[in-house]
Amino acid sequence: MGISRAAVVDAALDVLDEQGLDKVTMRAVADRLGVQHNTVRWHAENKQRLLVLMSDAILAGLDVDTLPPQWDDRVRALARWTRAALLAHRDGARLLAGLSTTETNTYRLADTMIQTLLDAGFPPRTAAWANWTLFYLILGITQEQQAQSTDAVAPVLTFDDDTFPALRKASTYVVAGTFDERFEFALDMQMTALRAELARDQGLS
Repeated sequence: MGISRAAVVDAALDVLDEQGLDKVTMRAVADRLGVQHNTVRWHAENKQRLLVLMSDAILAGLDVDTLPPQWDDRVRALARWTRAALLAHRDGARLLAGLSTTETNTYRLADTMIQTLLDAGFPPRTAAWANWTLFYLILGITQEQQAQSTDAVAPVLTFDDDTFPALRKASTYVVAGTFDERFEFALDMQMTALRAELARDQGLS
């Protein structure tokens, strides 16, 4: 029985989770499956295509029917779901950050976010660019989190002179908080900005 594309992608994700993005190669996936290199190439003609299929698989499983009805709650839920999907795989954010993906699951996520914003009353450009803004936020903070060693000790920042007065004043908070707390703070700021933008569009401000 032949190997399916899904099996190839699953094997590639296994290599990703066990060894990291730098170790994902066509040869490593073939070895994982116990097949010839050309078998993998039948389903993904090159490594770039394989990475695209992997990134789309990471974003599989979004259940639109379970999302909250209120637009701002729905945006938050989509952002949190996306972050969780990336965190579920080693180097997940780094993988997606380096790709331009036009596969089904990736499009479904973007379409759902943009439709949520359109339904709330945002104009198309705002809806599309807000989707990118939120996605970049998720990628950035998640990639930083995944790049940090699990046993790393947060640096202690001390500024004994006035060379960097703002950093000196805020040094207690520069590295404070968990990544989840920082993400929720940044998401709150994005939601505040979106509500203000919607109010301006609707003439309520």
